[in-house]
Amino acid sequence: MSNEEFRILIVEDNDIYRELFKDILRTAFPEIALDEATDGREALQKVNAFLPDLIFMDINLRGANGIELTKKIKATHRNIPVVIFTFYDIPEYREAAFGSGADRFLVKSSLSTMEIEELVKSYHLKKKKINVQLS
Repeated sequence: MSNEEFRILIVEDNDIYRELFKDILRTAFPEIALDEATDGREALQKVNAFLPDLIFMDINLRGANGIELTKKIKATHRNIPVVIFTFYDIPEYREAAFGSGADRFLVKSSLSTMEIEELVKSYHLKKKKINVQLS
């Protein structure tokens, strides 16, 4: 897979989980650009500066709520896919996530490396198709 100019933002306040997730992505896709944010303020700044092609958003962040952040991001960047990922597989969280504009809802404890890779590949392919159509 050619990954040129594909950018992913990981919004996660748990250092261990964030590093693990980055390692999975870097191993599978060494050419992609990765950035990270640990709180809501930093996430909004990085969305505007980094302009990611895909965002992985935790729900529970220090001083912020990933669902509310998703709503803010989608208000100004509606075409950036946001994948909510959380340890809480609660129907109300799923409903709130999709209500905020999230594109996907994933449960961290049941995520496999293969699922992560396939998800990233699918969004990268969508971006490539859009770029070809715009050419």
